[in-house]
Amino acid sequence: MNGRSIVSLVLLGGIFIMEGFDIAAMALAVPRLEGALGLDPAGFGWVFTALLIGLGAGGALIAPLGDRFGRRTLIVLGCLVTGLSTLGTASATSITGFLVWRLLTGLALGACLPNVSALSAELAPPRLRATIMAVVSAGIPIGLALAGLLAPEIVGLLGWEGLFLVPGAFAILLAIALWPILQPGIPGFGDTEGTEEKAAKEPLPQLALFKSPWVFPFAVFAALLAFNACNLYLLNSWLPTVLPGAGMTLDAAARVTGVANLAGLGIGIAASLLLDRWHKGLTLVLLFGSMAASFAAIWLTAPDQTRWTLLLMVGVGGANAGGMVLPGLAAYLFPARMLSSAVGVGVLVARLGAFAGPPLGGWMLATSVAPKDFLGVAAIPALACVAIALLVPAALKRREAVEAAKPVS
Repeated sequence: MNGRSIVSLVLLGGIFIMEGFDIAAMALAVPRLEGALGLDPAGFGWVFTALLIGLGAGGALIAPLGDRFGRRTLIVLGCLVTGLSTLGTASATSITGFLVWRLLTGLALGACLPNVSALSAELAPPRLRATIMAVVSAGIPIGLALAGLLAPEIVGLLGWEGLFLVPGAFAILLAIALWPILQPGIPGFGDTEGTEEKAAKEPLPQLALFKSPWVFPFAVFAALLAFNACNLYLLNSWLPTVLPGAGMTLDAAARVTGVANLAGLGIGIAASLLLDRWHKGLTLVLLFGSMAASFAAIWLTAPDQTRWTLLLMVGVGGANAGGMVLPGLAAYLFPARMLSSAVGVGVLVARLGAFAGPPLGGWMLATSVAPKDFLGVAAIPALACVAIALLVPAALKRREAVEAAKPVS
């Protein structure tokens, strides 16, 4: 890779950092808005879901325009609109206002993120594609951790509004920096196969994911993404609100959330290295099995800040690590010519799966479910991922069979 590609990947990783911070911002703000604006935390379930609806709609309706107008245009415009709408969230005074601004933020992120994932894969050398994709997406747990760790200081300086002013300003600065660095950008930048030739052969390459022989590998990949995203958004939407019910202060809950998310960075890098060098299915069984065990342990124990922090580092950190590792799995399940489509459509499916997380958490909060029971529920999607991960070896064999059937040139 040349210097420009490396700088591009670093900045693309910055978008994931911004997304992680943005995901955490609303969750960290909610328990503070009851005192500041008189808004009931239990009423924010659809506000969290509005972001996911926007992400899904933006990914399905706007992101594909990157194939026509270039990834740079969608990435930069998506970053810019994300920044402006996140700044707008700081002006909201009602649940409806928060819902509208979060929907706009989701649309912009949905347009941007699939193109970021696709471009990251295209910039990476084939032999390092899975690892680099995981490292770039490591920005999500970094952003989540920074939000939790810095929230007390940001709120002390700028009030709850600062939780949106900081990521909003960062997104705008990223947009300004990305425009001159990214290639003007036909899709397939760095791909030697020839984008125009591929486009002629495959006008809608994403449709191949729903046909034999790729439908089974994509079903496995998408199901893993969806169940993990359900956990990711359930936990990161409500954890700062739930933990005070277990005896923690708001600041302590924010910091525990940050530490748990930061653990995802280390878990994700370790798991991605195992994915590159060891059994893919067993790596994922180990990752999601550890998550399920940690949430089960919380469910079976009395609240204790130290013990729960350690268990949440495995559970919440594992959910974030799953978001890093699973795009790298796509590099093994699909050939390079399908990787962008697989990641892009997979991200859309993940957002659809994530819709269940925030409303489920809001319902449990409204019905006064105990914190240990709330967190114990997170073991269920993790166990579903364990079951699906057992199918990964069979999914990998589908690609091997296709490659073995190719005529030798």
